Amino acid sequence: MASKYIVDTHALIWYLESNPRLGGAAKAVLDDLTSELVFPLIALAEAVDIVDKGRTKISGVPILLNRVLNDPRFELQPFDLATLQTSLQARAVPEMHDRLIVAAGLLLQQQGESVAILTRDVSITNAALLPVIWD
Repeated sequence: MASKYIVDTHALIWYLESNPRLGGAAKAVLDDLTSELVFPLIALAEAVDIVDKGRTKISGVPILLNRVLNDPRFELQPFDLATLQTSLQARAVPEMHDRLIVAAGLLLQQQGESVAILTRDVSITNAALLPVIWD
């Protein structure tokens, strides 16, 4: 069992809108009030873009930000040079934003944390760089 969970963009969006596409195991982690959730800033930027373009049931960016920033379980992980450098270890993940999200977990692993990622993304799953929790 992981001590920290990286939350991918769609996992967060689908959780907040109660979307049935959210995997059962991912939902259980997100429902658990003791879960330590790490949300990379790059994933928050993606979520803001999705909400801003109206591609979700979440009615506005302020609501999204309020839900994330006021949930004490969420630790926002910055996008910094260390994340960028660590992303070079994740080249098996072809899409840049996904690679940076994985890098957030790899950084935590390098610091001795037990980490898993909540994602349905096939390229992240196939890269097998972090344990994946979804179904």
